[in-house]
Amino acid sequence: MMDARADSVTAQDECDARYMRRALELAARGLYTTDPNPRVGCVLVRDGRVLGEGWHERAGEAHAEVNALRAAGDAAQGATAYVTLEPCSHTGRTPPCTQALIGARIGRVVYASADPNPLVNGAGIAALRAAGIDTVGEVLAAESRALNPGYFKRMRTGLPWLRVKLGASLDGRTALANGASRWVTGPAARQDAQRFRARSSVVLSSSGTVLADDPALNVRIDGATRQPLRAVLDTDLRVPPQARMFDREGPALVFTASTDAARRAELERRGVRIETVARAAHGGLELEPVLRRLAQLSANEIWVEAGARLAGALLRARLVDEFIVYLAPSLLGPTARALVELPEITQLEQRMRLEFTECKPIGPDLRLTALPLAPA
Repeated sequence: MMDARADSVTAQDECDARYMRRALELAARGLYTTDPNPRVGCVLVRDGRVLGEGWHERAGEAHAEVNALRAAGDAAQGATAYVTLEPCSHTGRTPPCTQALIGARIGRVVYASADPNPLVNGAGIAALRAAGIDTVGEVLAAESRALNPGYFKRMRTGLPWLRVKLGASLDGRTALANGASRWVTGPAARQDAQRFRARSSVVLSSSGTVLADDPALNVRIDGATRQPLRAVLDTDLRVPPQARMFDREGPALVFTASTDAARRAELERRGVRIETVARAAHGGLELEPVLRRLAQLSANEIWVEAGARLAGALLRARLVDEFIVYLAPSLLGPTARALVELPEITQLEQRMRLEFTECKPIGPDLRLTALPLAPA
């Protein structure tokens, strides 16, 4: 009898995991479009049959649960809803999903992860249970959080998820000594980086990079429906109003410590937003206040495309969550420019330690994903 009960629990767990994986697949369809909302998917099932599916497609539109309920119609009554995030219980730009599920007389809700948003954070689960709905979680919570790393981090810490993109030769060089860097990596790697731009809330660069390369910093992939905020750290307002990043569709923001009213006015006439940040003691701007400000602007994921100096400063400040390094099968030699600017390290114990989490071929290059580790 005990064994039969255990087998039944295992079968239910496996069933829940299977449908939750499908809900996560649906959630991923909103990878480029839902910002600043999380990517969420929902599957409605009864007696082993899928009755309706949905995902949150873009901010301000119906949430995943509502789209799945619309697809199922009256058949949703008594069904199990598999949702990749705790259903919301507050009214924002759309009504609460808990009320939609209760109104449809759903019989059971399985969720992947609790919602860290203080406006929800357990209240959705409580509302469903108070309505007599059997509510079960967390199922594949790690996968749900991995799909929305910036949303979870912003809600919990007030900081966004920060990815730093680097392109380098096999010997870790990003450009020749004279600054020539087009192109160290191949077109496939550059197109892959566009997809990271597209999923990000902000593309962040430095004045040095803008002055040297004049990048557009916009998303250039088929089907892109949203342009992330383009932001630049410009301590002394050196970036000219004619910079390409200000020519593109979508918003632009400059962080500066300068009080030069004339320079600010020139940029503002181009539609650029200017925000003042304190200078750092070592030069440049204080970085954490910049990131906290971007989080206040609902930035979940930030994609940094800049040089070795900013990459090093962010790393030293322990603000980097993830490095995306495109490594080319070439050698540039010892006089070429380094990947990250760090102070001299005289003992191995002082080294910055990373953990590789992925290595993937992208055309002729490799894409390495690495997470900075806390100091030993």
